[in-house]
Amino acid sequence: GEKMAENNFLNYKGKPLVRSGKEIFYGDMADAYVIKFTVLSETKEDKLPEKVTVQLLKSDTQLPDKDRIVKETVKESFFDALDFGFVWLERALKN
Repeated sequence: GEKMAENNFLNYKGKPLVRSGKEIFYGDMADAYVIKFTVLSETKEDKLPEKVTVQLLKSDTQLPDKDRIVKETVKESFFDALDFGFVWLERALKN
């Protein structure tokens, strides 16, 4: 489940979820791929991410940014985005 680890990472289904401003990274940088969520808009009341870009990225930071993007989509809720990102990441890491 989702629990806070000692290092203040949130875990989702066993992988770290790290937020930095409008960007949220999901996955382990030691793996070949990670997911990057970019928050495009938030709800006014509780500042929850609303419209979110989901990108499946190669975790190799030596590559130019545009070459790292494997897939990209936009979702209307963070939960949809997270679900999608999780599936993409699982599939990418299996191959």
